[in-house]
Amino acid sequence: MNDQTKKEKIILGIDPGTTVMGYGLIIVKGSEFKLLQFGVIHLSKYTNHEIKLKKIFDRVLSIIDEFHPDDVALEAPFFGKNVQSMLKLGRAQGVAMAAALSREIPITEYAPKKVKQSVTGNGNASKEQVAAMLKTLLKFKEAPKLLDASDALAVALCHHFQGGKTTKSFKSWKAFLSENPNRMK
Repeated sequence: MNDQTKKEKIILGIDPGTTVMGYGLIIVKGSEFKLLQFGVIHLSKYTNHEIKLKKIFDRVLSIIDEFHPDDVALEAPFFGKNVQSMLKLGRAQGVAMAAALSREIPITEYAPKKVKQSVTGNGNASKEQVAAMLKTLLKFKEAPKLLDASDALAVALCHHFQGGKTTKSFKSWKAFLSENPNRMK
C-alpha cells in the first residue's frame, strides 16, 4: 500500500488548563503530517470553576464536531506541590476526555516528558524549544506565540510518532469504566 492509498487521519492534541487550554490538530497520511489548526481556549474571564469546565466541554466538543478527529491525545497532568491546582487541572483534563468519549473518539494520555522527548529528542526541553522544533516540523514561518497551543500540537505529533499506541487509551465510556471500575462508586 503506498502513501496515496492510505487513509488520512486527524489527531486532536489537547494541553489541558483552567486559565488557557491549548488545542492543535494535525492531519496524517502515511508517514507525512501537516498542520490543520491550532489555538487556545481562554478561560481566565470566568471566575466560577464549574463554568470553566462547561466552557471546556462545549469548546472541545465544537472542535470535535467541526474537524472530526480520529484520535484525541491529551497531555497528562504532572505532579506538583499545589494539590488544588492539580485537582483543577485534572478536572479540566477529565472534561476534555468526556467530550471525546461522548463522540466515541479514542483518547490517549502522554506524560509531558514523553511529549517533549518524542518531539525534540529531549524529555527536559523547554516549552520554547518544543515550539521551535514544531516550527521546523510543521513548516511555520514563525513559531507559535501561544505556548499552550504549541504544547497541544506537540501532544498530537507525539501521538503520531508513537503510532497511537500506549497503555491508556479508551474508545468509549464503557471501555473507560471497565478499566476504572472504582470510578462509579
